[in-house]
Amino acid sequence: MIDRYSLLRPWLFCLDPEKAHDLTLSNLDRAQRWGLLNQLITKPIADPQKLCGITFPNPVGLAAGLDKDGKHIDALAALGFGFLEIGTVTPRPQAGNPKPRMFRLPEAQAIINRMGFNNDGVEACVTRVRHSRFWQDGGVLGLNIGKNATTPIENAANDYVQAMEAVYDVATYITVNISSPNTQNLRALQGEEMLRALLGSLDDARKRLSDRHGVRKPLFLKIAPDLDQGDIHLIADLLMEFGIDAVIATNTTIARDAVQGIQHGEEMGGLSGAPVRIASNVVIKALKARLANHLPIIGVGGILSGADAREKIMAGASLVQLYSGLIYRGPDLVNECARALRQS
Repeated sequence: MIDRYSLLRPWLFCLDPEKAHDLTLSNLDRAQRWGLLNQLITKPIADPQKLCGITFPNPVGLAAGLDKDGKHIDALAALGFGFLEIGTVTPRPQAGNPKPRMFRLPEAQAIINRMGFNNDGVEACVTRVRHSRFWQDGGVLGLNIGKNATTPIENAANDYVQAMEAVYDVATYITVNISSPNTQNLRALQGEEMLRALLGSLDDARKRLSDRHGVRKPLFLKIAPDLDQGDIHLIADLLMEFGIDAVIATNTTIARDAVQGIQHGEEMGGLSGAPVRIASNVVIKALKARLANHLPIIGVGGILSGADAREKIMAGASLVQLYSGLIYRGPDLVNECARALRQS
C-alpha cells in the first residue's frame, strides 16, 4: 500500500488540504463498500492489549480529528487499527473556523490546522456510530467530546456533561478534549481550579450514568504538549484524585520553533506531525514518572514510523494513536507500527 500511496500523494498534495482529506475518506468509503480494502490492505496485526477493562486487538489506534463525525468508521477500521477514536463532537452542530483552516508543511512532515471542532453535533454522530458495522461487531470505539465555541468557558462543564450523556451508550471509552488550541480559552480548562471543577462534574455525571446503564465507561483526558513540569504534575494528581482511567498525550502544539521559515509555518492553529514528537515524548515521560502505574498513557504526536511508535512505548505509553503520519506515510503505517510494537 505504501507504493500505491506514494504514487497518489503528489496528486493529493496538489489539492487544498481539506478537500484532499474529504476526497481521500470518501474514496476509502467507496473501496470499503466494494470490498477492495481487504485486497489492498495487509491483514491487521493481532497483538491484544488489555487496559481500563478494554481488550484492544492491537495497540495502534486512530487519533481523534480525522473522522470528526463518525462518517467513515467502517472504512477506517479496515486499515488495521486496533481501535478508533471519533470526534471531537460537541453538543450542538457548528461550522468551525473560516476556511482555509488546514495547511501542509511537507518540509517538516507537519500539518497546521485550526478547524475549530467543526461537526454535525453529537446526536448525528451517535446515529452514525449505531449504523456502523464496526460498532455493531463490538469494535473498540472511543468518542472524543468537547464544548461548543459559543458556550462561555465558565459553563464548559455543562457541554461536556451533555455530550457525555449522549455518547455514553455507544462509546467503548470517552475522551474529554480540553487541549485543542482552536477553541477560544479551551486550554484554560487545564488550570487547577477549572480542571478540578470540570472533573468533579464529569465524575458525578458518570456515577449517574453508570447506575442508569449498569456499566462504568472508562473516561480519558487529552492534554496539550505545551505544559511545564508543574502543570503536568498537577494534572496527573487530579487524574488520580477523580478516578480518570487514562490520559492521552498529546494534542497539537502552538509552538513554532521547528517550522520557522517554512511556508505556512506561522499560520495560527495546532501544529501536528513530526515537530511535535519530542514534546509529546517529554510529556509522556513526565506523566509516567508522576503516575507510575496508577493509570495508563496513550501516546500520540509525531509518529511517522514503527520506530517512532516504539519510542512512545519506551517513554511510558501503553498504546499509541496516529493521524498526521497517515497523511505523509499512508495506510501501511498502521501495520508497520503494530508490527514494531509486537516485536518490542
